[in-house]
Amino acid sequence: MSRAHERGLGRGLGALIPPPQASRHGLRDVPVEAIKPNPWQPRTHFDEQELQELADSIREHGVLQPVLVSEQADGTFQLITGERRWRAVLLAGMASLPAMVKEVTPQASLELALVENIQRRDLNPLEEAHAFRQLLDEHGLTQEQLGQRVGKSRVAITNTLRLLHLPERVREALAGGAITEGHARAILMANGEAARLRVLERVLADHLSVRETEALARALNAGRVRAASDARADPDVERLEDAFRRALGTRVRLVRGRRGGRLVITFFSDDELQGLYEAIVKR
Repeated sequence: MSRAHERGLGRGLGALIPPPQASRHGLRDVPVEAIKPNPWQPRTHFDEQELQELADSIREHGVLQPVLVSEQADGTFQLITGERRWRAVLLAGMASLPAMVKEVTPQASLELALVENIQRRDLNPLEEAHAFRQLLDEHGLTQEQLGQRVGKSRVAITNTLRLLHLPERVREALAGGAITEGHARAILMANGEAARLRVLERVLADHLSVRETEALARALNAGRVRAASDARADPDVERLEDAFRRALGTRVRLVRGRRGGRLVITFFSDDELQGLYEAIVKR
């Protein structure tokens, strides 16, 4: 037996079998205040009521699924996925939460956050489109590679990216839920920004379906539809609309056709709906 071995035995088994190093990765209990949000988080809107409901559930049952974080050089932790859970834990007033610690690159952080949100259907179409564009432009992925990573076809990636070409007012309507993604894609069929804004105006005023929006865009491209401002130039129509607005106290749109037409009455709250009911039905 060598002298080195003898010296090792003299100090016990610990000298022969080094103790395992404490892993900096894996499942850990991490202080809430030490966690920073993911700068590459594609999701920008978090519903306050849903967060409060989740916070109430966490107070009662705890955090059932760990968040995913990456430890930083300054000892803080950057969120990769699970920002909604982290925000709810903050609301619940808890000091720490379970977290899986992992080393990731900025690209992987964006990809993981994007995939999680897509799987949970937490992103609106524009948030998804911006995340796709960031992965393509800043991280050098092709559309085919991106599709493989997020589980979507190349055509789906292309269609989502096209939403970024919408005029700002249309993007705002889409992000706010005033129109659907189907409406937005139909509006893209119109040639040019001015035409797309005209289609948006008609969609909002006349509550067009997606198919009606597509038909309107094709008609505009073919020059078969007058501008909405021309359609309102009829002074008789304007007088009737004004009379309806004064009587009902809300926005009213009169759409005349060859045979009949539509009277579109808009309300913006349950109280306004109740007022319309009393004005029309109970009169």
